[in-house]
This record gives sequence, C-alpha cells and structure tokens, in this order.
Amino acid sequence: MTATDAAGSTITPCLSCGTKNRVPQAGAGRLRCARCHADLPWLVDADDRSFDAAVVRSSLPVLVDIWAAWCGPCRAVAPIVEQLAVEHAGRLKVVKVDADRSPRVSASHGVTGIPTLLFYDGGAERDRLVGAPPAARLREWVRSAMQEASSAA
Repeated sequence: MTATDAAGSTITPCLSCGTKNRVPQAGAGRLRCARCHADLPWLVDADDRSFDAAVVRSSLPVLVDIWAAWCGPCRAVAPIVEQLAVEHAGRLKVVKVDADRSPRVSASHGVTGIPTLLFYDGGAERDRLVGAPPAARLREWVRSAMQEASSAA
C-alpha cells in the first residue's frame, strides 16, 4: 500500500486513480489525492520526536499502533491496522510507532505489552487495546471509538 522515498516521505497510491501521493506525517484536515481528490488512507510512522505532531495535533481521530519487529502478535495485527487506514480513509489517521526505536512514547503511555493500540481524538488518548485481537474485534473497537468521537464533536 505505501512506500517511503529517499527523503523519508511516505508515498501512497490513490485507490481511485493510482496516482502516487506524498503523505505528510503531520497536517490538518483530510488527505486527498492530488489528481482526483479522492480521500487517501493516512498511514505514517512516528517516533519520540514526531509523535506529538503526528498524533496529538491531528485534526482527525488517530489509531496508534505501538509495535516491534520481533513481536509475532504485532506482525499479525499490522495488516488489519493498515486495512483500517484504507477502510476509514478521510476519517481516521493511522500512526505506527516502533517501541524499540521510540522508548519515550512507550514510557509516557505506560506501555507494558505490545502490540498496544491507542485511540486518540482531540489530542488525547480516549481508549486503548493491548494484545492482538481478532480482526472483527479490532474493527468493532475502532468503529465504536470513532462513533464516540463523532458524537462528542
């Protein structure tokens, strides 16, 4: 779905027209294709330095996946998390944080097990899920959190 260019920008192809779009780590509003203006999945990586800009300052609700490369359950959840970015394009931002490379994010959130999934809305953590739930449970958790976020707005 996504790739990273030499400058470190995330490149995401539009699901409607195929145009490759640069995806910023941070920004306001919805991501749209430069050519056809369809909503794009917003899936980026963040670390200790970029977490606040990518997550806390987001105008969209954010699903944060705190993971590690050596973690089997993290690898099992990753495709579902990435698919959620596609399914909720224009309404949800997905941010992946490597726990090994971002110890301050893990410590500040009291992460003791991975994967840890955080749901942020309005700059604050609203809910969390620890472990690798089945795809249906994860989808329902995100749907419910998004519903609560939209009703609170």
